[in-house]
Amino acid sequence: METLKYFLPQVWFGVLGLFLFLYVMLDGFDLGVGILSLTSDDEERRGLLMTSLSNIWDANETWLVLMGGGLFGAFPRAYGTILSALYIPIFVMVFGFVFRGVAFEFREQANRKFFWNFAFGAGSFAAALGQGFALGAVLFGIKVDQKGYFIGGTWDWLTWQSVLVALTLIQAYVLIGSTYLIWKTEGELQTTHYQTAKISAWTTLVGAIFITISTPIFYESARTKLFEPPLLYIFAVIPFLGIFLIWQLLKSLDRQQERAPFIWTVLLFVLTFLGLALVVFPYIIPTQITIYEASADPSSLVIMIIFVGTLIPVMLFYNLYSYVVFRGKVASGSYE
Repeated sequence: METLKYFLPQVWFGVLGLFLFLYVMLDGFDLGVGILSLTSDDEERRGLLMTSLSNIWDANETWLVLMGGGLFGAFPRAYGTILSALYIPIFVMVFGFVFRGVAFEFREQANRKFFWNFAFGAGSFAAALGQGFALGAVLFGIKVDQKGYFIGGTWDWLTWQSVLVALTLIQAYVLIGSTYLIWKTEGELQTTHYQTAKISAWTTLVGAIFITISTPIFYESARTKLFEPPLLYIFAVIPFLGIFLIWQLLKSLDRQQERAPFIWTVLLFVLTFLGLALVVFPYIIPTQITIYEASADPSSLVIMIIFVGTLIPVMLFYNLYSYVVFRGKVASGSYE
């Protein structure tokens, strides 16, 4: 039983990390395309952008639902603390989801689409902004007491670090959204998103570098962990891998390749998540609550693993099937 108490929380840390990665990667380009729709200068372009998402975006958001449910079941103490600390960012995120969802449906029936076009883009931006603030607040610490209950203030989540994380995450969403549109569109619209991908790649890189440098400078716990073996050797390699992936991404954009930019961007997301997981582990709320302190009873974790073990393959198959069926490019007139 003692072995299970240590093994099961680690398994669920990995499962929740998988859910979060799949959500950020899949719904990330949804939100990126929504944000990019704010820059479209005519109705036809905006229609093509939204059509590229019409058959897949609902399934992408399912991973966030699984993430929330898994966190509640596997780490209930962390779930309660995070929600108590992040009511405002989470409300902004949910409001953005509702706004963009309603806008997506109502736009098709509206004679005057301007308001719903703006609502879809603004909702996407709000959802991404809320996620960025929440991620920044969790990564840089939430004030808790000895029992793990939140004791901070309403606006503790709003710091310069969380602002930086939020802006960087938005740029990352724009990047993966741009590379997705390169894959799905053609002609002048595709050319435009080669340019937005290049710009967002550089802005994302700048934000990532600043976060990487500032974190060990301002946070002793991160500094202590990062500069001790074996993480010292791992994190000595990660920056070089990141530079290599960025270089390959920019090179593929210069060559105007269609699929390679999206693949290189996904690999950048994978590398980023692996780095974050190594920094955070074994904390579910850095550096306050470990996965062992916050985990549910082992019997509950076992039951949940059985349920999730059957659900994950079904979800992955459904996502893959959707992308295979709707793998073609969107063409002019297909949004009408």
